[in-house]
Amino acid sequence: MTFDYLCKTMKYYVIAGEASGDLHASNLIKALAEQDKTAEFRGWGGDLMSEAGCTIVRHYKETAIMGFITVLTHLNTIQRNIKECCNDLQAWNPDVVVLVDYGGFNMRIAKFCKGVGIKTFYYISPKIWAWNTKRVEKIKKYVDAMFAIFPFEVDFYKERGYNNVFYAGNPLTDAIANRPEPELTFEQFIARHNLPNKPMVALVAGSRKQELKNMLPKMLEMVPLFPEYQFIIAGAPSMTPEDYKPYFKDFELPIIFGQTYQIVSLSRGALVTSGTATLETALLHTPQVVCYSGEGGALYYALFKIFVKVKYISLVNLIMDRLTVVELLMHKLNKKNLYRESCKILNDGEFRTNQLKEYKELTEKMGDPNASSRFAALMLKELRK
Repeated sequence: MTFDYLCKTMKYYVIAGEASGDLHASNLIKALAEQDKTAEFRGWGGDLMSEAGCTIVRHYKETAIMGFITVLTHLNTIQRNIKECCNDLQAWNPDVVVLVDYGGFNMRIAKFCKGVGIKTFYYISPKIWAWNTKRVEKIKKYVDAMFAIFPFEVDFYKERGYNNVFYAGNPLTDAIANRPEPELTFEQFIARHNLPNKPMVALVAGSRKQELKNMLPKMLEMVPLFPEYQFIIAGAPSMTPEDYKPYFKDFELPIIFGQTYQIVSLSRGALVTSGTATLETALLHTPQVVCYSGEGGALYYALFKIFVKVKYISLVNLIMDRLTVVELLMHKLNKKNLYRESCKILNDGEFRTNQLKEYKELTEKMGDPNASSRFAALMLKELRK
């Protein structure tokens, strides 16, 4: 390591493909900028990354594609996006590319970077431990260092011969600790939004249009069954009010953007699409039912069970290694089942009490805040070797 290298302006190209990646990437960018004062940032992501000082080439709203069938029908678009990203990478010539989750896209970028000699760091591992574990061979081949946010991922990689993997906690602890208005009361919230004085149920239907299509109609079936509650939709940053309106038939619900943590933390319970939001909901100590539905119903579920290598799909259950939150998947996400499980989390009783108790243990497992700063320090150390 030379003095010139230490003084060199480092260029970071960061790629995140959805709202949660944008959040964690933005906190990492802030931490890197604090520790590397002359750093420059460019990449694919969202508004939070932009606010943190990253020049955004493409917004994730334009690129987020999920679901096996949906991906198949958008292959040409995906290929164009990959080509555009590779061309921009080569033109800007960064010192390192930081890939944030978003495995299908980012692994192709990692392969390209290896071919042209650009160093690659992976921050927030793609969930290759859940299905198609053979992809670890591509990680070993194309990724220079993995920065994992779950301790079990370190063991997973090392057991398969990949040792350049680092763990420094989970960045969600930063997001929760630094959330806006943590002292906001229920009374203040309903007054601000002109809402009735009834306990709330949060609907967190996902950050992609396909998720909205598959999950929101089923969640909305619960509204007339619980007249003593008011249901509030936590608007995803990638959505607009118009994205939600096609799903309203006999009634409309409040859609509140930019206040998901406030909505969830002040709600009696939440119906949550599987993903990062399930872990956020648990860390905010709100009882929840995890929902996931995709193309194919029972057939899709059968294939899912064949190919998925883990017992659970929600991060809460994976971290706890037991069934802490109920998962209603594919055809099991129906009106009867969702009503039954909603009653359990909303009514006082043993089920609700136990889930909240498990949340306390989960919070302890997640570790202290400032994970983003610790990861930034590890990346700088690795980059300057």
